Amino acid sequence: MSSGGRRKRRIKVAGERGRQKERIGKVVSDKMALTVVVEIKRQFADPLYRKYVRRTKHFVAHDAKGRCKVGDTVKIVETRPMSKTKRWRVTAVLDRAK
Repeated sequence: MSSGGRRKRRIKVAGERGRQKERIGKVVSDKMALTVVVEIKRQFADPLYRKYVRRTKHFVAHDAKGRCKVGDTVKIVETRPMSKTKRWRVTAVLDRAK
């Protein structure tokens, strides 16, 4: 008998995750407990008109130690879902706000 087109699934072990996405951005809000909002800015050329376009996006990130303040430049990394909107965590504070 055939297996019905099923494939064997490989079980991932710890440390064998896919490559995690990393972003660098600026903290725009630290009003929540252990959570910050990080703004990521990117710039790219429009494919048709070749004019540079700016886009900003907000990411809600987990700040376990509560060390981030508004204006800090931080590095965030993608992680498991921690709440309805929180899927990133702060790994490093690169530059403090003046």
